[in-house]
Amino acid sequence: MRKIKYSQAINEAFHQVMNREKNVIVMGIGVNSPWYVGHTMEGLFKKFGCNRVIDTPVSENGFTGIAVGAAMSGLRPVVIHPRMDFMYYSFDQIINQAANWHYMFGGSVNVPLTLRGIVNRGGEQAAQHSQSIQALFMHIPGLKVVMPATPSDAKGLLISSVLDNNPVIYIDDRWLYDIEDDVPDGFYQVPIGEAKVLKQGKDVTIIASSYLVYEGLKAAEKLGALDNIDAELLDLRTIKPLDTSRIFDSVKKTGRVVIADGGWQTAGASAEVSALISSEIFSSLKAPVRRVCLPDAPAPASKTLEQVYYPHSEDIYLSVKQVMGYKEKA
Repeated sequence: MRKIKYSQAINEAFHQVMNREKNVIVMGIGVNSPWYVGHTMEGLFKKFGCNRVIDTPVSENGFTGIAVGAAMSGLRPVVIHPRMDFMYYSFDQIINQAANWHYMFGGSVNVPLTLRGIVNRGGEQAAQHSQSIQALFMHIPGLKVVMPATPSDAKGLLISSVLDNNPVIYIDDRWLYDIEDDVPDGFYQVPIGEAKVLKQGKDVTIIASSYLVYEGLKAAEKLGALDNIDAELLDLRTIKPLDTSRIFDSVKKTGRVVIADGGWQTAGASAEVSALISSEIFSSLKAPVRRVCLPDAPAPASKTLEQVYYPHSEDIYLSVKQVMGYKEKA
């Protein structure tokens, strides 16, 4: 076990799974360019060659469709979308094709396809280069959606995604790339569909994914230090399928919940988690569910506005304070 960066963990996963599984190929825009994919793909082209690491033209719908066909023919393609916003162009291939073929062929055909969407929020990139659209994929039957927060999960969930026999949307966020943590150096998998309690607590549950897991940890530390509030932090890791068992167990224990999601609030991932809690374990709640999400507005280009637009630990902290201070009206 040693500490490495999130981006290095992704890179290590690619090297190990491609070395072990000869039918894994990688394709996408700028797969050899640090400007597009950071250092997450470093050394792959040199090691595995142009037949397995394919730098495609700017044609998202086209190369995603090629990958769907390759997956149905026995390969395990990983498609890289270096800016998640442009996955919109490939929705027909992902939603109409990849997500449906196993069902439409009565289970006789699998589509072992990994679609890696990279979130590029911040940096004054504005509305067309800053989107985090995980909720759109959550809505589609036949797709799995993972959003690792820690370096160890980034590696383990990527390997699990590549080895899964169904289409998996693997979402990583550039804001996480420089985070360092312990990562096993061997080949391992993190199960898809399992959440993880990163901090035990008894007063309130903070449910988060991706970069907001770390903002949740900061908020929990502040709540404990300043307010004597013992917050539990649950990292979803997979947002489809959701780990309802761990979600419900945590909320039943604390009775209060704040959900932090890096997408828009309306019809988003936080809405689904909130609805499940409200419909299945409503009697366990001591206060209404609170959500911390993006406002229902496109991302701004101004650095000053970005600081307000993107949720951080202070937003989670204040939401927990509101939940803890809730008094039911007579």
